[in-house]
Amino acid sequence: MKAVGLITEYNPFHNGHIYHLRKAREITGANVVVVVMSGNFTQRGEPTILNKWQRTQAALENGADLVIELPTFMAVQPAHRFADGAIRLLAALQVPSIVFGAEHPDWDFDQFVQAEAHFMKDGFARYNATFATQFNQELKQATGHTLTEPNDILAFAYHKAIVKQRVGIKPVAIARQGSQYHDQSITGTIASASAIRQAVLGGRPVDQVVPKQTANDLSHLDSIPDWQILYPLLRNYLIQAPIGELQTIYQMTEGLEHRMKRAAQQSLTFNQFIRQLKTKRYTYSHLLRLCFYTVMQMREDQVQMHLQQPYLRILGFSNDGRQYLHTIKKRVSLPLITKCGQAERDHLLNLDYRAGKLYQLFTPYEQDLKRAPVMISGSGTVKE
Repeated sequence: MKAVGLITEYNPFHNGHIYHLRKAREITGANVVVVVMSGNFTQRGEPTILNKWQRTQAALENGADLVIELPTFMAVQPAHRFADGAIRLLAALQVPSIVFGAEHPDWDFDQFVQAEAHFMKDGFARYNATFATQFNQELKQATGHTLTEPNDILAFAYHKAIVKQRVGIKPVAIARQGSQYHDQSITGTIASASAIRQAVLGGRPVDQVVPKQTANDLSHLDSIPDWQILYPLLRNYLIQAPIGELQTIYQMTEGLEHRMKRAAQQSLTFNQFIRQLKTKRYTYSHLLRLCFYTVMQMREDQVQMHLQQPYLRILGFSNDGRQYLHTIKKRVSLPLITKCGQAERDHLLNLDYRAGKLYQLFTPYEQDLKRAPVMISGSGTVKE
């Protein structure tokens, strides 16, 4: 069986993702689509609008064959670490190629990887600017391009991870269809995930841009997941915890613990809090991830320990996905996990389990303990 890999968040799953699944099969000739998907929190550190089981079901019903969860300690990370984790799992699953969307699929991203290696060798502390700004200046000189669009940045990160890990995965970029990543309008049958989330928040219909089951799930949300709901937990912890304890939080650097404690003491809403934190030095994505690490009380040593013990958590599969797993399982070096019991909860899946409990502030449904993979009959191939 020939597989192709996709790295996704599906926040939420929409018609553009159906196109991506179909195109991946068409380009590669694969008969099995393996999806590595973030769990209940995104790369930016935000809660997903639908939980991971709903998004898994949607993916399997619309073209995916096997859905693997990208663990929390890999998923809620900057682009290069997010990509590195996902490529590591796909390589373990013997996937020979990945297909991903990009704003500029014709760019030579391997050339960008070489340019960064040269840049790092020469040193980058030459200007009073961030690494990204300095690198883009050098990249512009070397290639005539800059990395500013989100999917181009991820495309670069995938290429870089493949080179770094020396795995035989072929990266294939395709053009995004319909709306751009940050487009907030819905005009056709394909819209950005961001536009869909904004429409749901505003009570506007999204039926034309998402599959029927996703539309139904979005219309029956117990509450719309949002940082404002999590903020009381974050605020209380920041106010109560000693500075020395806050300093142990993953990625808590450069005195941010003092800034976060002060902002929590002065801010009654999350929007007020995040505005007080924001400076030119830190992006909103960086700060949102740090908020997630803080409310989870994730420490540097915990993250490093988990990074040394990756695993393959199966969220769902079709018959073809099950058969593919059976074919490769003797060659898979990472643990394959189908259920989270007490041992997994307390060890390998501890951070995922804790993230799931945090997510249960939005939904009454258990997210991990004793949950079995989603199974559908037949293949994940969409019937025309």
